[in-house]
Amino acid sequence: MSRPQLLLIDELSLGLSPLLVDDLVATIGQIHRRGTNILLVEQDVQIALEYTHRAYVLETGRVTLSGRSKDLLDNPR
Repeated sequence: MSRPQLLLIDELSLGLSPLLVDDLVATIGQIHRRGTNILLVEQDVQIALEYTHRAYVLETGRVTLSGRSKDLLDNPR
């Protein structure tokens, strides 16, 4: 448990203050830099796309967009 290969996070920011979310984002960044892959499920699109490499956008249970997070961040849709 001390060196997982994958960390699953569901709704990182839900119900938390922006300062706490910033701290959590910094912490998961450190975890990722140590070599742990992270799967993040997040409704806050800004957080999800700014801190990930790849993203999948789900609408009513179906993938409607996917690609590099940087590209999706610029997508007006």
